[in-house]
Amino acid sequence: MAFQSQIDELDKKILSLVSKNARIPYLEVARECNVSGAAIHQRIQRLIKLGVITGSEFIISPRSIGLLTCAYMGIYLTKASLYSDVLKQLEQIPEIVECHYTTGVYSLFVKVVTRDNEHLRDVLADKLQKVEGIERTETFISLEENFKRQFPIS
Repeated sequence: MAFQSQIDELDKKILSLVSKNARIPYLEVARECNVSGAAIHQRIQRLIKLGVITGSEFIISPRSIGLLTCAYMGIYLTKASLYSDVLKQLEQIPEIVECHYTTGVYSLFVKVVTRDNEHLRDVLADKLQKVEGIERTETFISLEENFKRQFPIS
């Protein structure tokens, strides 16, 4: 990987700290790394410019705002050449929060968050099944998210 040669041990320590808490103050990172706050600021800006860090975000708990059903769907396309067109249509469905182009039996794999199973059914019937280029879908309802994490920095 091109980035690997541009990332040293200090960068790895910084990435480890900010991946655990994106709101950690630069001065706290500096103290943990035994360098100045300015050095941390410069390093983080460099990592952003390299595309190693792609942003930070507040993560909203879906359940806390009434979105109780999480499902994953494997999507079969009628033709692989329709991928870009289907992707543009899927981006217009707000309940789809992730979309992956995959190998294996599905062309696409999406994560959908809805209020309840009835809302999920409506998304399937009124939105997904109307997307031109989708042959069929397979839906898997998540009963519980056991953990979610950033990958380890080593």
